[in-house]
Amino acid sequence: MLRPRRRTLLAGLTTPLFVGTAAAAGPAPAPARMAVEVREPVWIPTRDGLKLAARLWLPKGPAGGRCPVVLEYIPYRTFDRYRVLDDRWGQTLAAQGIAFARVDIRGSGASEGVLTDEYLESEQRDGEDIIAWLAAQPWCNGAVGMRGISWGGFSALQVAARRPPALKAIAPMCATDMRFANDAHYVGGMPGLTNLKWAVGFEMVMSAPPDPQIVGDRWESLWRARLAATPSIAARWLRHDANDAYWRHGSVGLDPTAIACPTYVVDGWTDAYAQSADRLLRGLAAPTKALIGPWGHIYPDLAQPGPGVDWAAEEGRWWRHWLVGEANGVMDAPAVRYFIAYATPAQTGMGDIPGRWAAASRWPDPSVRTRRLHLAPGALSDTPVGGGLSYRQDGAVGLGMPEWIPYAPAELPRDQAADDARSLAFELPVTAPLEVVGLPRLALRLRSDKPAAAVAARLVEVDAQGHAWLVSYGLLNLAFRDGSTAEPRPLTPGQTYEATVELQPIAHRFKPGSTLRLSLSESLWPLVWPLPEAPTLTFDLAGCTLDLPVRPIPAAEAPFGLEETHPGFSRGDPTLRIDETPRGFVTIQGGWADSASTVQATSLEMSGGGPDMTLTYDPRDRQSCVWRVRQHSRYRRGDWDCEVRVEIAMTSTASHFHVEDRLVALKNGETVVSVTRHDEIPRRFS
Repeated sequence: MLRPRRRTLLAGLTTPLFVGTAAAAGPAPAPARMAVEVREPVWIPTRDGLKLAARLWLPKGPAGGRCPVVLEYIPYRTFDRYRVLDDRWGQTLAAQGIAFARVDIRGSGASEGVLTDEYLESEQRDGEDIIAWLAAQPWCNGAVGMRGISWGGFSALQVAARRPPALKAIAPMCATDMRFANDAHYVGGMPGLTNLKWAVGFEMVMSAPPDPQIVGDRWESLWRARLAATPSIAARWLRHDANDAYWRHGSVGLDPTAIACPTYVVDGWTDAYAQSADRLLRGLAAPTKALIGPWGHIYPDLAQPGPGVDWAAEEGRWWRHWLVGEANGVMDAPAVRYFIAYATPAQTGMGDIPGRWAAASRWPDPSVRTRRLHLAPGALSDTPVGGGLSYRQDGAVGLGMPEWIPYAPAELPRDQAADDARSLAFELPVTAPLEVVGLPRLALRLRSDKPAAAVAARLVEVDAQGHAWLVSYGLLNLAFRDGSTAEPRPLTPGQTYEATVELQPIAHRFKPGSTLRLSLSESLWPLVWPLPEAPTLTFDLAGCTLDLPVRPIPAAEAPFGLEETHPGFSRGDPTLRIDETPRGFVTIQGGWADSASTVQATSLEMSGGGPDMTLTYDPRDRQSCVWRVRQHSRYRRGDWDCEVRVEIAMTSTASHFHVEDRLVALKNGETVVSVTRHDEIPRRFS
């Protein structure tokens, strides 16, 4: 899931390097730049007779020469909304002797067919057809790679698991291996706010019109078919409230060994998909490299927060090694390179974070040792302490971290002090630099007085001024205490259970004079939907521990080997206002301002705004929660004018979720479709 923002239309494109396509016997010589030919539209046939729309960037090499090709395969409109981003990577890779193909998934952009959900079997099958078609082109040397961020990374992983013969390597960025456990829908087994926001954005993708300049006069029949097929996707996702066959489809983490081709895993500690990067590095059997920086859901060279790296050069070396056979040393560098942060993104406002780069031969970093801390009243102790603590949440906890993936400074976790005051806090004074690198794990022994309960854990660094900065967090719906792949089971009130909460993987230095704080609560709102009743949780401290992966601080780090970038890139900043009355009623309003742009190559005018959200909640009444999200977009050229509007609202009772989904499409100001759907979904586990 990558929200297709207008703010990804980029300036200041990276200057690409040139390289020939012949294999080298030694390290590659300094490359020169290559001219690039762009072909569009290109139509790629599928086995069931549809044509998929594509753009191609081909290096202009010696006559008769052949080159490898890298595919990016997503539903985000390569001819307009993603055009500048696609041009950036197409020019960058083709200038290095690597052809680039950008293909719109069936039913999106200018491709034929309809799109009715994420990661469908037809999408993966089409991916195989695209790869075979590319490999058979007269300009191709028969070797294909796949790359992409978010959906593009998902596609690369899922298609690679099917092992098409011509696919020789992949580079997935900010992508998931487990769709239920670590995607935009459920957080710790609970419906997330990002599920509703992405549902609105995805309906915009599914229902947007094809461009008549690309597809011709049939554009309206194609559009009407899309509008008729667009489902109430939020309701569908809520119906699948456990890790069933629906979510297991496309979850390559169930069998990562199915991916046989070399894989370069790229992510950032600020991105919620870092959990998947951690699992992939543990599970992949193919040749693997990884780069994990301080950034969020964004490319490494654009790096927000920074610093970033010259990813264009590194990616080019990766493809030339695996798709051409160039001995350029890319596999000689450490298998895993990562950034150790000395501060949190909130402290720099998405600017560069102080810290340093480190390397490891594999993951987890073999130098890491586990430090086990025992929970004691108000403290974290190196020795066990018995006793018990009971906790019942009073008020909303989570207002300090409203977004699953922060895209801008306003969406970053803010000072956690107010949330900590409503939580159970356990503290450890930091007397010497403490570097935590990897996956913190919280083991709990507890009981609940309600059949549905959850535990939220936040790892916080409290500075000398008393500011509490979020370092990592984890959330577990206790129905999933046996793991996200096991059958969920309600609790028996009063019975004692053991559960493990995995926090987000991190690489962070806690500084001397600060305090490491573990804060436990029953939920995080508005990150996730509240449970039907407020439980009282009782913790048996003798069975509660926090395992920290601690890396010894070396006298010096090995050379990093990649050039840093400091782009100063910004996606803009949304509005976000949080109001809480003295009685605890909370209102959150926020959104992205309307904007407009023109695609110079096609004279297409685009405008739109959102997602905008209004969230309300009274923690004294668990059925009072209301989430409402809306978004709109418009496409115009001459006398052609189409607009799509989507608004979804979610409420609940103790037994059911209620979803109201409204889709409106207009042509030249006249309504083409206006449909409002009401869905009622049983609440089974959350």
